[in-house]
Amino acid sequence: MAFSAFRSAVAGAFALVLAVSPAYAQERPDSSGPGREGVLALLPADSTTEHRLDLPTGALAYTATAGTFSLFDQSGERSAAITYTAYVLKGADAGSRPVTFVFNGGPGASSAYLHLGVVGPKVVDFSQPSDAATARLHDNPDTWLTFTDLVLIDPVGAGWSRAAKADKASDFWSIGADASSIAKVISLYVAKNSRGASPKYLLGESYGGFRSVKVAKALQEDQGILVSGITMLSPFLEGRLMFGTDRFALQAALQLPSLAAAEMDRTKTFSPERLAEAERFALGDYLSTLAGKPPEGGAGRAFFEKVSALTGVPYEVVERTRGFVGDEFRKRAKEGAITSAYDAAFATPDPFPEDADETGSDPVLDGFTQALGGLAVGYMRDELGFKTDMTFNLLNREVAGKWEWGRGGMGAASADHDFRELLALNPKLTVLVAHGHSDAVTPYAVSRYVLDHLPAKGLAERTELRTYKGGHMFYFDPAARAAFATDAGDFYRKAGL
Repeated sequence: MAFSAFRSAVAGAFALVLAVSPAYAQERPDSSGPGREGVLALLPADSTTEHRLDLPTGALAYTATAGTFSLFDQSGERSAAITYTAYVLKGADAGSRPVTFVFNGGPGASSAYLHLGVVGPKVVDFSQPSDAATARLHDNPDTWLTFTDLVLIDPVGAGWSRAAKADKASDFWSIGADASSIAKVISLYVAKNSRGASPKYLLGESYGGFRSVKVAKALQEDQGILVSGITMLSPFLEGRLMFGTDRFALQAALQLPSLAAAEMDRTKTFSPERLAEAERFALGDYLSTLAGKPPEGGAGRAFFEKVSALTGVPYEVVERTRGFVGDEFRKRAKEGAITSAYDAAFATPDPFPEDADETGSDPVLDGFTQALGGLAVGYMRDELGFKTDMTFNLLNREVAGKWEWGRGGMGAASADHDFRELLALNPKLTVLVAHGHSDAVTPYAVSRYVLDHLPAKGLAERTELRTYKGGHMFYFDPAARAAFATDAGDFYRKAGL
């Protein structure tokens, strides 16, 4: 999943830095010592099971391990337990086969979104999101196991990962501490499973895209591990380009193509050519008009009519907001319905039609995707043998609410500096950025802006941007998921050359 509470935390639409003490390895949690007191006592021993997945391209035999890694503070006390799920193809050469470390965003989201929505051997069927209670898991024909081993990680507060002491959980909830703890877990996995020679990749969604840059830097600086590639799915990269779409011209212009794509999807008129035209308008006449004095007379009418036609927001609303529609589309783009910020083409009935401003919960984030929690728990228990009575946090909003962003807050958070340094210092590093074109939470044009402004020589040519039908979690559409898996497989093959 995605941005979690980002949009609700800022301007009512969107949902460093503390350093964690050095952590030390432990092969397996001891079931009897004082470190097992409290909530961590509910975590079971690691479970390893063997499976077979039959695909049109052939059978995959693999081993699944669901378990935990313990982190310790400098006094030797266990500070946290991080849960993970690893899938390893049987019979493959561990020295040459890639291993990908996967995490979601939020902050506070578990890896279940990517686990059961993209990469794992099982995938959820949300073909009828309006009836998500009937969603079930089935074999994933597009699993990334065909080209990489997988390790899915839940940071402290997400999934079943917990701090040893509840009042110390926030010690992990900052940009630096989070990256440090995830890098440590990756280092522990690599050492325990003798994967030092394996090409190592990161996959992060939403804040997880931001996290992937910070983790890659922590791995390089603190653990002596260099990654071969990073895939960012619907990433948050640059806070200054994300917020203020109701008053700042560039931010509004970077969001407009996603709103236009959503309107095309709603009206079944989408084409790459029409989207390209909307992109040119967004960074041309739209940007220059918003940056100047509000248009009047005939020129104003023509401008507002074009914005209305592109976004589906009524003319009178566009006129009232002077073309800044970033905070208006959710309530206005479809009469009698609430549009999701996570997929501006998806809407559900408006629970508050009598209130001009109340939008209620998001139809995607707070709607059908919540079914993932129960599916994840059942799958982990029944098929992977990881049985615990601990509550599973699919999306822990407390984490986002208490997150330490550092100076300037979330709006000033940026991965650009570290991103450039990683590319400069690691000449083999390649990056794939993937977006749904109707995502209004992390619009694809923001990532394009970041990539387009990288130095042309030595950096920019090792990055690429791909877009797909759908929103922030475009992968819940089977066709989009299949296309993404194909592109990701090509990315890994090219990176391995």
